[in-house]
Amino acid sequence: MSTGIAVAHSIAEPSPRSKKVAATIVIFYAVITMVPLAWIFLTSFKSPPDSISYPPKVIFAPTLEGYCNLFTTRTRQTSEYIESLPPSSGTCDDITRSRNMVIAGPSNYVPRFINSLVIAFGSTALSVLLGTAAAYAFSRFKVPLKDDLLFFILSTRMMPPIAVAIPIYLMYRELGLSDTKLGMILLYTSVNVSLAVWLLKGFIDEIPREYEEAAMIDGYTRLQAFFKVVLPQATTGIVATAIFCLIFAWNEYAFAVLLTSGEAQTAPPFIPIIIGEGGQDWPAVAAGTTLFLIPILVFTVLLRKHLLRGITFGAVRK
Repeated sequence: MSTGIAVAHSIAEPSPRSKKVAATIVIFYAVITMVPLAWIFLTSFKSPPDSISYPPKVIFAPTLEGYCNLFTTRTRQTSEYIESLPPSSGTCDDITRSRNMVIAGPSNYVPRFINSLVIAFGSTALSVLLGTAAAYAFSRFKVPLKDDLLFFILSTRMMPPIAVAIPIYLMYRELGLSDTKLGMILLYTSVNVSLAVWLLKGFIDEIPREYEEAAMIDGYTRLQAFFKVVLPQATTGIVATAIFCLIFAWNEYAFAVLLTSGEAQTAPPFIPIIIGEGGQDWPAVAAGTTLFLIPILVFTVLLRKHLLRGITFGAVRK
């Protein structure tokens, strides 16, 4: 006989065996995904012959030749000319002279790396700024055709970059934005702002309106309530959104190849064309890739707590 009383069902605690199986799967997946990164890191310390040896060498004599070749340009000289030079000034000079070459000057890797920093972080900051403002408007105000506008914003992410590459190239050429940092920042911002709006709208929707209403009753303006009430509670969402936007801008390749060639070229299109004396300089390519991973890795690790909270924010609703 039913008593009409609803019985609450508790969530069962996973068994120790289930935890071990889950942990094993996660560790196995992590190891598999780390193998290519580990191999790139090891290749950066190989000599050019070791980097293309078959079968691939796991045990080898480490050298900094890849990093030296990454940061310098070299010219081949005769043994007599090298012997007439003054004593070498460092490790890279020793390595270069052992190959019967001398350092001619710095390479273009550092300027390309700086371009990546400026463009990626600049577009991320602008995307998050515009995305936060738009997401707040969509979340708190009655915007005409809101659902249609949100779908249109999201639809810009559905189109592959190659589909709009030629129109953007022609437009940038007419506007004088080709091969400029400003042009790349604006382009990456236009691509990332749709992601930022959708992510941040979900976070702001989870912040109760009552908090803002209470602040405005206490005398705050709408703008003051936004900065003092909404933004502090949306910090986790903003950080998570910034990380996703930065990853796209940092790794983007197609537009960077098409729209940049010199002044504003970023590291992704520059690294694959590092050429050594006998063709592709794989240790230098690996060294450039290893250094290119560091900023995004450091940024993500420093903000990982906010990222984890941001991803799970709103999973439990009030």
